[in-house]
Amino acid sequence: MVCLLLLILVAPQAPAPQGPTVSGTVRDQTGAVLPGARVELIDATGTVVRSGATDAGGNYTFDAVPPGAYDVAAEYEGFRRVTARIRVTSGRSSPGHVLVLPLASVPQEVTVNGTDVITAAANANRDAVVVSDQDLKDLPIFDRNVVGTLARMLDPAALGTGGATLVVDGMEAQRVAVSPSAIQQVKLNQDPYSAEFPRPGRGRIEVVTKAGADSYQGSFDFTFRDARLNARDPFALTKPPEQRRIYEGVTGGPIADGRHSSFLVTFERRAEDLQSIVYAAGPSGPVNANVASPDRFTQLSASLNHQQGKNNTLFVRFTTEITDNLNQGVGGTTLPDAGVNAHGDEEQVIVGARSVLTPHVLSEFRLLVGREISSVVSLNALPKVVVLDAFTSGGAQGDQSTSEYHFQLTENLTYVHGRHLFKGGFAIPDFSRRGYDDRTNRAGTFTFSSLDDYALGRPFSFVQQRGDGDLVFLQKVFGAFVQDQMTFGERLSVTAGLRYDWQNVFVDNNNVAPRVSVAFAMNKKTAIRGGAGVFYDRAGDSAIHEVLRSRENKLQRYIILDPSYPDPFDDGSATSEPRSIVVLAPDLQTAYTLQFGGGVERQIGRGASIAMNYLGSHGYHLFRSRDVNAPPPPLYLERPDPLYGQVRQIESTGRQTVHSIQALARGRLVKWVQGTIQYTYGHADNDTSGINALPANNYDLASEYGRADFDQRRRLEALLQLKASSWTNFGLAISLASGKPYSLLSGTDSFNTGQTNARPPGVTRNTLEGPGYASVDVRWSREFVVAGRKGQDASAVTVGVDAFNILNRVNYVAFIGNLQSPFFGSAVAAQPPRRIQLSAGFHF
Repeated sequence: MVCLLLLILVAPQAPAPQGPTVSGTVRDQTGAVLPGARVELIDATGTVVRSGATDAGGNYTFDAVPPGAYDVAAEYEGFRRVTARIRVTSGRSSPGHVLVLPLASVPQEVTVNGTDVITAAANANRDAVVVSDQDLKDLPIFDRNVVGTLARMLDPAALGTGGATLVVDGMEAQRVAVSPSAIQQVKLNQDPYSAEFPRPGRGRIEVVTKAGADSYQGSFDFTFRDARLNARDPFALTKPPEQRRIYEGVTGGPIADGRHSSFLVTFERRAEDLQSIVYAAGPSGPVNANVASPDRFTQLSASLNHQQGKNNTLFVRFTTEITDNLNQGVGGTTLPDAGVNAHGDEEQVIVGARSVLTPHVLSEFRLLVGREISSVVSLNALPKVVVLDAFTSGGAQGDQSTSEYHFQLTENLTYVHGRHLFKGGFAIPDFSRRGYDDRTNRAGTFTFSSLDDYALGRPFSFVQQRGDGDLVFLQKVFGAFVQDQMTFGERLSVTAGLRYDWQNVFVDNNNVAPRVSVAFAMNKKTAIRGGAGVFYDRAGDSAIHEVLRSRENKLQRYIILDPSYPDPFDDGSATSEPRSIVVLAPDLQTAYTLQFGGGVERQIGRGASIAMNYLGSHGYHLFRSRDVNAPPPPLYLERPDPLYGQVRQIESTGRQTVHSIQALARGRLVKWVQGTIQYTYGHADNDTSGINALPANNYDLASEYGRADFDQRRRLEALLQLKASSWTNFGLAISLASGKPYSLLSGTDSFNTGQTNARPPGVTRNTLEGPGYASVDVRWSREFVVAGRKGQDASAVTVGVDAFNILNRVNYVAFIGNLQSPFFGSAVAAQPPRRIQLSAGFHF
């Protein structure tokens, strides 16, 4: 850092250009860059005053542009010419324009970010959130976790069993697999009813990564946090000695003459010396401690882009990741001895091709082949002891090893004919050979209702697994879609599509999902949009694993009620307990959601828009579990089938209803301030907490219907940037929300099933509510030019300071609704207090 500061002071400065700089990027409708596209800058008289071609990264730059109004025009073989109006003012460069070229014969739909014209294109909805790479540099991003930061703006009701759908360069992914510096753009909720994707737009994050360039460019960034700069956690007696160091970089450039090939290399190293805070009630009194839980993460990726002629772009990327996590699972009421160590190792190769087959047909192909190995080892092998909502000790009983060898495949075709834009394709998001060596719970788990029962040595259940935990199976997921966007003049478009999804094990063969959206531009400032669609879900890995394990009957699970302690087999009666299994309901269907909505959007001022929308959804056949061998009422004494213990049946009988109103403003909202503000008011009710959730009373499912676990009546999310000068460059992230619900629990096994979620008589699910949430994050950054001139070809040092939860508000989480717990009605953890993050980067 000292050397970099000396460079700032002594490096000769290039003479400044005589006039501002105009720069931007040219892309196709898929988000892929178009290298070699011709770009012209045209003045008010129609004279071409600047011209050139985009580099390997699709970027263009015009220096020394006199102030005035201009048109920027871009064209590329096989695509329509697109023109966007810009204004260049004295002393201010005009960077960041993105020109999107549709295929030949497609009406001009999208021109440039910040355009003042509302269009009727399906993917031009103004309630989408689009964040560029420059925005990511200016916004407060905690620990450089871009996806985690932007995921706050998703709709929890639109998420599937596996959480948010992440799409990277057109392919579903579990992680971005490149360093944050290599992210070009992130999009949320663009084209929300598209048949191309399995989940709605409000549950989807699309990431476009950077390509190489025709000149050598790159950056190195360092992010640092230390607990000495932070506030103290409200549950910690002393401030834990945490420190986090993140090193990341990206470099790329031409291969040979750079006319056809380029490369990009990224790396990321995270050294995180974190602390978990234990806040529990033990047999001898309160337990409050800081426990080291260090993490290490290393990622390296290398990619190659090759332009084969004007119509074919070939792509290959290799990525490797290694993770090591120690003392995981500790914190809250879990004591240090009940933690685990985890290790992961993953490699993958992606190859792709984008080809303009004819002036009317575009092909996009992606193939991923990968391997993933992971292991979890408990810190000790003792039986696990759980005293509900008081403390957890003993061994974690979490030992297991997994292996996965998989491939993914995506092929999409786009065809243009007259007023129609047809798009169709298929995807194999997961075809994998998965291996499990399950050694969890071999010594067993004792569960006590209260500290008093623990003192008396009186657990209400003992759960143990025995047998061979090896399991190998194929997991297969398939999807296909067809869609037609019909344009009627410049003011109306109708998009209709069909999608089909299928997966093995949870087999349901009729998952056809129709979708439709309509957009009508009343004028150049106002448009009305609406749509509806069916979106199918997928079962998670853990549920498939448990079902197959029960079918093979190699690993048995046993539930013993009212066992002796500490040896449950002391009296010999427990040795003959029947095994517990997991099965699929005979009438199981794939869960799906019908989402529908509509609203109005309007351009306000230059480069800003607002949108007001109503959104509703109904969930049908949602996944949940039920013990179909539970002791029946009224006495709840004996299981109906004595040959089995718990028979957890995965069913598709859940339901959900969500209604919300959302207001969104984005763009340049006032002078010097730009970004996105999103406010949502709504409510969500359902009768399931997920595929693995069991009801309190297996014979009274009606009492499960209530507020959804994610239900927050009011939410406000904002990502803003304030740029008044080179020294006044602030990023702001605001998150405000009302409280989430939680359930009142009796803390006893009222129905003799071994479950811990029984409620008092007459009490339904999620009747209690925690407090609201509020956090304000701020970033200040400043760029110092070291060499060259400000713009894409400059070498510069950037320094930044981030403050997360700058107001140091205490946001309590993990509220206890258990009447037997010493913490009843209070929280045992909180979101982090104020944290300071320092960063520095060198860009060339």
